[in-house]
Amino acid sequence: MSSNHLVTQSIEKLKRAHIRITPQRHGILEYLIENHNHPTADEIYQALAEQFPSMSAATVYNNLRLFTKIGFVVEMNYGDASSRFDFTSTQHYHAICEVCGRIEDLYYPGLEDIGEVTTNLTGFKVKRHRLEIYGTCPECQLKQEQAAKN
Repeated sequence: MSSNHLVTQSIEKLKRAHIRITPQRHGILEYLIENHNHPTADEIYQALAEQFPSMSAATVYNNLRLFTKIGFVVEMNYGDASSRFDFTSTQHYHAICEVCGRIEDLYYPGLEDIGEVTTNLTGFKVKRHRLEIYGTCPECQLKQEQAAKN
């Protein structure tokens, strides 16, 4: 699905929920959909500051809170100081570099029924789940190999 289609679809969902579509709200949503780098609120603010000079950091935070509440965005906190935000159109997981903090989306269809399996095995009523895989990204591996040679 194209990012333009996701933006249009998301805007329509906001309208159906009677949520006003401000230019800033549209800009934040579009940024999240088009950038798969799991930005922090501050990174979003910095990226959009030139386009929306009167927008405050609080506007970004408030809209991220709204998008999280209605299920457009997942707030990811991996123990560092800043939460990262991820637009969620499909269930996916994350591979996280323990050296540089890079986060890559991982789609693995074999885990689609994990909630049902968990319910069957434990009796839990599953609301949501997340999977995080920690390791070292290819760039950091290369840097480590080069440093070991020197």
